[in-house]
Amino acid sequence: MADKQRLLSGIKPTGRLHIGNYFGAMRQFVELQDKYTSYIFIADYHALTSVQNAESLQELILNTAIDYLAVGLNPKKVVLFKQSDVPQHTELAWIFNCITTMPYLQRSHVFKDAQAKNKEIDVGTFVYPMLMAADILLYSPDVVPVGADQKQHIEYARDTAQKFNNIFGETFKLPKEYTPKDSATIPGVDGQKMSKSYNNTIPLFGSRDDVEKAVMGIVTDSGGDFPQHVYAIHKLYKSEDELKNVYDDNKGNYKALKEALIADVEEVARPLREKREELTKDKAYVLSVLKEGGKIAREIAEEKMKEIREKIGVTLQ
Repeated sequence: MADKQRLLSGIKPTGRLHIGNYFGAMRQFVELQDKYTSYIFIADYHALTSVQNAESLQELILNTAIDYLAVGLNPKKVVLFKQSDVPQHTELAWIFNCITTMPYLQRSHVFKDAQAKNKEIDVGTFVYPMLMAADILLYSPDVVPVGADQKQHIEYARDTAQKFNNIFGETFKLPKEYTPKDSATIPGVDGQKMSKSYNNTIPLFGSRDDVEKAVMGIVTDSGGDFPQHVYAIHKLYKSEDELKNVYDDNKGNYKALKEALIADVEEVARPLREKREELTKDKAYVLSVLKEGGKIAREIAEEKMKEIREKIGVTLQ
């Protein structure tokens, strides 16, 4: 593993996952775990800007770990850990706060979104990019997988790394974004981007009834014989060549096409659901994975922080 490039990504524990999460990110993590030395963390401190109930956050963290193990992350290949188990993340974030200006942070999409919604913005949301930069830079990753709408996260990390290097000397590697070729926006049942906030998702681990209800609710055109929204989602599961006969044979029969999609969604969902049910019964195993991952991550992060503390002058010789 030592000669492999390093990959890092964070997962914010926010609730029930949907097929957009799977095809947009989770599947790529599984596919890349043999190619890269991968560090995947659950961003529980980031979640505090929206989840401020201890019981709820504990449940979300545990469920996120179970979800990612269920889709195929292998703890023998991937370091899976909780952000809060590595205190060096917040230590480095404070250092970055001290070299970052307020106007620069006001460019953040997270800040602008909150501002546009007329929210009373908490400090955590304002300095969110600096904790994210610390999350990334602590592990000197070569690549950070991001969606097309998340590229600013990498820009902030690169800018911050460069600014620190300019002030204190060469310290951080500038990470590169990794955007899979097939990472197009995953459409929801209404044709918009699939998102919990739009209430337009197909659940990843839902029962067959859940899947059937969601698929049958996909918005279709009132005219024509080719339901675009159904087809856009169906292409996630089968190639265009595989779908051609199905759609040619069922022109105008939207119900049959939706039933075909349900069958293909269920074929992928069933084994994932069964694996998740097994993991849910073995909480001790899931916790042990996070504990071991946290230990490995802390060792790497602390080694980097020793260098950083020396560079900024808080380590006395």
